[in-house]
Amino acid sequence: MEERININVSATDYESTSKIIISTLGKLEQMVHGENDFIVTDSEFAFGWHFYVVCVNMSLVRKLSDQLGPDFEKIKGKTIEHKFLNWLDQRIARDNFRIKLAIKEEMESSKFGIF
Repeated sequence: MEERININVSATDYESTSKIIISTLGKLEQMVHGENDFIVTDSEFAFGWHFYVVCVNMSLVRKLSDQLGPDFEKIKGKTIEHKFLNWLDQRIARDNFRIKLAIKEEMESSKFGIF
């Protein structure tokens, strides 16, 4: 089974944010010659926010890292997952809607007080 990064997305506008994420990751696949390397789930709506998950194959992230080389290393973050999350966040940031990204596994462990 392919290793993946699972990213929790919280957004006020599912349609716009999911389209931007799909477009950005699609362009990334073209850039590094990937195919079928990500999945965007349907959203659940609560408290005025849409919550959904974006699953990205680590092979796509590694190809991005290899292609960007030293520029990828300059991206803020301790791990390759955090660097990718920051890379993605920079590309989807828009002024007209609010969106938050977080690594799913980290959110799940922190809600139980496990660090």
